[in-house]
Amino acid sequence: RDGEVIFKKYSPMGELTSFAAQLCETLNKTTGYPVAISERDTLVSVSGPPKRELMDKRITEQVEHICEGRQIYQYKTGEQQIMAADGVDRYFATLIAPIISEGDISGCVMFLAIDGMPLPGETEYKLAQTIAGFLSRQMES
Repeated sequence: RDGEVIFKKYSPMGELTSFAAQLCETLNKTTGYPVAISERDTLVSVSGPPKRELMDKRITEQVEHICEGRQIYQYKTGEQQIMAADGVDRYFATLIAPIISEGDISGCVMFLAIDGMPLPGETEYKLAQTIAGFLSRQMES
């Protein structure tokens, strides 16, 4: 209207947003940990208590850097905490599994925690790895 042109960023992960939300909710109910899925720079799905605070927030540079390394990150006690989203310092990432589709980083799956929560173990690590791989395949097809 009024001769305006509106550009909207295309995101392959954006097409899977409702599916990602279902995955987040299922992981949260199964493990008890808040879970977030991001596209390259923004959280597109969040489950558990941090949903209101984190939804549609930009991921931190540290999370971006970990994703670019293409390896799964797991927080260890005593390390510096990596906050999940810019401007929200309550929730930190305990697991970050990059979503790699056709050789490009498309986003990540994150298990979140607040101080005092027990840290995720091997089961959650494998779940994050599996969901990241699954979303990767979905975006390729």
